[in-house]
Amino acid sequence: MKPRVIAVLSHARPGETEVAFGRLLALARERGVLVRVDDAEAAKHGLTAADGLQIGDGAFGDVELAIALGGDGTVLRALRRFAGTKVPVFGVNYGEIGFLATVDRDRADEGFASALAGEFESISLPSIRPHDGAWTSGAFGDNAINDVAITRRAGDRVAELAYAVGGEEVGRVRCDGLVVATPAGSTGYNLANGGPVLAWGVEGFVVSFIAPHSLTARALVVAPDDVLTVHNRSVDPVDVSLDGRPTGELARGETITCAFHRGAAELALLPGSTFYRRLHETFGRLSS
Repeated sequence: MKPRVIAVLSHARPGETEVAFGRLLALARERGVLVRVDDAEAAKHGLTAADGLQIGDGAFGDVELAIALGGDGTVLRALRRFAGTKVPVFGVNYGEIGFLATVDRDRADEGFASALAGEFESISLPSIRPHDGAWTSGAFGDNAINDVAITRRAGDRVAELAYAVGGEEVGRVRCDGLVVATPAGSTGYNLANGGPVLAWGVEGFVVSFIAPHSLTARALVVAPDDVLTVHNRSVDPVDVSLDGRPTGELARGETITCAFHRGAAELALLPGSTFYRRLHETFGRLSS
């Protein structure tokens, strides 16, 4: 279905997306599609309200499609912004890797035309919901579309983290940290840890370790209905980040639980853009 109202988000380097942003605005105006941006986006690009362009932080209520111009961080920001709304996020890669984007910058115009014509598919992405009884629900911010990272602070001693699934302790590892990743996030921090890649559509999440001081620490794939509990048995506090954003800390003796949440966000893809094709195009290109 052709969108009637779209939102546009871009990364922090407006000079790289300014021309494409202008072309998108012109195409949307030509096709009678209303574009909405928040105040920060408007200030970043020097935009003022005009015919076909509305500005305001509260103006996203009836948006039908979000277009993200940037790398994976920008796409993740858009996915979090529209989590729970069923609004698909169409990513155009202006970053380094852009695994979550469906179009590269050299095909931006083609991508804009497809997006505004409704010629795309969407897949439902899960998230990880972190929670701890020491905080009110949602105290860590929101869901993690990519991953939850629990890491020692620079200069502190190595962390000691115990982890349990379904109330049963699985192990205790001395390490620099631990990453809990969704299938979408399994190609990020988890991949750098040597953890397994989970294809989009897999139900479950992966736990991997950052620089484990052990010959036996192995990544673990957790079933979707099981809850992971991580217990900080370190002397020092450890930091908690969601999708790369510092969010809180776990003091010595505190725990955090992580649960799989289905249908958190919608990612738009051009027809025929499969996970395995994206995997080859993105990471195969980086290795060549």
